[in-house]
Amino acid sequence: MATGFGAAQFQLVLLRRMADHRPELVERALRTLGVSRADMREANRRWQAMIRSRTFPQGEGRYRAVLGPPDSATARRIGDIDCEALSWTLPLWPDLRFEALLGPGGRVWNDWLVRAPGAPAPVLRGREDLQPWSCTVDEVARAFPPATPLEGDAPTRWRLAFTDPSTGDRLIAHFTYGLLQYVDEPAD
Repeated sequence: MATGFGAAQFQLVLLRRMADHRPELVERALRTLGVSRADMREANRRWQAMIRSRTFPQGEGRYRAVLGPPDSATARRIGDIDCEALSWTLPLWPDLRFEALLGPGGRVWNDWLVRAPGAPAPVLRGREDLQPWSCTVDEVARAFPPATPLEGDAPTRWRLAFTDPSTGDRLIAHFTYGLLQYVDEPAD
């Protein structure tokens, strides 16, 4: 299915959601890509129209239609369930991959940015290392066990609660499409 919508437009959709929290980083990315905020909004508008269309593919077909065949497809076992992780390269984030995790029947369980195989992962020792867009959900969870997943405020957002071992402070890391946006302290 030719959509006229590819990786360049898809990364604008991701940026549109990230603009809610990191507008300064999104502006820099838009300049790097040579596009405007209007281009970003138009890409997001088209994406929303496509995914709501009854004729547009659902599940993994949605990503194949706009991103083409995945760069990799990896079998993954989560508990007693066999899954498949499909990943694509996006030019804006060369050290990351956009991953769609498929459950039984090809249903998309999760879709987010993850570290590319072989790409250097950040060293995360405490809050000072948690810079916006520097790390992924998985990297923060592994660096600060036992991190506790919390419900996000939108389908593309995740949060992790954890303790900074260098200070003992309880913190919450906020992610959009799996990429760190900011860290704050829990509201009590």
